Amino acid sequence: MISLRVLAVGVGVGVVFAILDGLLNANPLAQRLYAVYRPIVRQSVNAPLGLLFDIISGVVLAALFVGLSPALPGGRLTKGLAFGLMVWFLRVAMGVAAQAVMFNVPGSALAYSLITGLVEMSILGLLCGLALGHG
Repeated sequence: MISLRVLAVGVGVGVVFAILDGLLNANPLAQRLYAVYRPIVRQSVNAPLGLLFDIISGVVLAALFVGLSPALPGGRLTKGLAFGLMVWFLRVAMGVAAQAVMFNVPGSALAYSLITGLVEMSILGLLCGLALGHG
């Protein structure tokens, strides 16, 4: 059973996730780099559904952080960063690697995804560490 604190932090993390997604994926540089996806991208984003997915992801991240926190090194900040790096590798880096193998995507778009994903997951991990860490 998930505690109200973890649920509340997770919702907050999810909202930050949605804001970062918007900032990192809708800016002019991202739009130019991600032009390769234009033939398959939706004409309009379903923002409410995207927000719902980000909030659910935030709650899952908060719950995972609580479960993994005892195994993470250091205090709140270090635990948060370690968690963010782990999530970045499993979510972003592996996804980018798969894209590089399966699709003809420019290296600049892949690098942008890796870098912005690292920033995003580090911020979300730090939020989890600060709000839920024990150290």
